[in-house]
Amino acid sequence: MSSALQIIELFAGTNPDGEPVVERLQVRVNDDDSVQLVRSPAFIKGIASGDTIKINRQDPEKPGFDLVKRSGNLAIRVFCRDDSAKLSDQLSPQIEKLGGELDLESPRLLVFSIHVSCGFEEIEKILNSVCDGANSVWYYGNVYDPVDGQTPLNWWQDILKPE
Repeated sequence: MSSALQIIELFAGTNPDGEPVVERLQVRVNDDDSVQLVRSPAFIKGIASGDTIKINRQDPEKPGFDLVKRSGNLAIRVFCRDDSAKLSDQLSPQIEKLGGELDLESPRLLVFSIHVSCGFEEIEKILNSVCDGANSVWYYGNVYDPVDGQTPLNWWQDILKPE
C-alpha cells in the first residue's frame, strides 16, 4: 500500500438544477489500484472511513465505485441549522471516548466515523442526547440502502458475530 494520500472525486448526486455534484475524498492508493478512504464522506452514501473501494469510471460525468472491503466503521452525518461548533464541542468528546473520530467539520455539518462494535444503542444515545431534531439532525451514511434509504444493509452482522 502506498502511504501517500491522494484526492479522488466521486459522484454524490445532482444539484437542484440537475447538474452532477462530486465529492472530493482523501484516500490511500493500494497496489491493486483500489483505494482506502481516509475519512467518511459527507454526501456519498454506503461507505465510511477505512473502507476499500475500486473506482468505476464507466461514466466520466458520474464516477462511481465498487465496494471491495468494509472497515467496520459507521459514517455518521450531523446537519445543523446554526453553527456546528457547539454541537461539535458536545459530541466529539463522547464519540472520541468510544474510539470514534470527527472526520469533517463545516459551519453546518459534522461527519464522524466510529466502529460498529461500539454498539448502535450507545452511539444513538449519544447522538440523540445532543441533536434535537429541529435545529440538528443526524443520519447514518452507510447503514441503509442508498437507493431507498430504509432497508438496512446488514453488513455489520458478520463483524459483530461472536467468534
